[in-house]
Amino acid sequence: MVDRFLRHLELERGRSAHTVRAYRSDLVGMLGGLPSLAALDLAHLRRRLGEAHAAGTSRATLARRAAAVRTFTAWAARNGVLASDPGARLSSPRSRGELPEVLRADQAAAVLDAATSGAAEEHPEALRDLALLEVLYATGIRVGEACGLDVDDVDDERRTLRVLGKGDKERTVVFGVPAADALRRWRALGRPALARPDSPPALFLGVRGGRLDPRVARTIVHRAMAALPGAPDIGPHGFRHAAATHLLEGGADLRHVQELLGHATLSTTQLYTHVTVDRLKVVHDQAHPRA
Repeated sequence: MVDRFLRHLELERGRSAHTVRAYRSDLVGMLGGLPSLAALDLAHLRRRLGEAHAAGTSRATLARRAAAVRTFTAWAARNGVLASDPGARLSSPRSRGELPEVLRADQAAAVLDAATSGAAEEHPEALRDLALLEVLYATGIRVGEACGLDVDDVDDERRTLRVLGKGDKERTVVFGVPAADALRRWRALGRPALARPDSPPALFLGVRGGRLDPRVARTIVHRAMAALPGAPDIGPHGFRHAAATHLLEGGADLRHVQELLGHATLSTTQLYTHVTVDRLKVVHDQAHPRA
């Protein structure tokens, strides 16, 4: 029955393969130990969350699992698979509201400068890695969105990218001169060296000529961060946080940052205002004579 639900997500609701895999993993964890689906009730769901919490599972993961199983039970009840919807009364653990670790602007510059030096010899992979890092930091797009870009999605004249985000929503994001230069060098010198006759029109390619896998992209970012002493170990999503935070610190309007990131609600983007205020408090405490 779970497989039928997952097909519904993929075929009827247009969820990505990554999202479907995440639902499968969460549902396997939440429905484990049941003799049959008919035995599913609220007590079982609460017990599974409690067991996961006792095992040290993060609040964010617990909340995601609860959301996944609520979606499943609502679908099962609507389709007569379950007599009632036991997930309707399942609450999600509250987030602690922890702020994401964010690169300082000087750290971001240092990482990109190091990648630029690494690409000086114009090795194809080094050119690709530099272009990827520049695009992630310049635009704040998600790693899956970056890997989903095609060559035709780049508008060199306007310095924009056409991005397909969550829910197949298309948006346009802008990038600056450094990202434009890195993209130009990658497409002119790096991409042709990795492309094969059967390569897709992907902007970023892997070493075998296929579309760059998000897992490889994450490795690229972590490797770049590891080369910078004292920098936090962040992945592509950390670059997304950094892009938003630095834009806001530079005076960008919150609504514009929301559009750039592709957030459905302003409340999600407002998390970054908390980050910048937190930094202002640190500066104030260190510098103001009456702090």
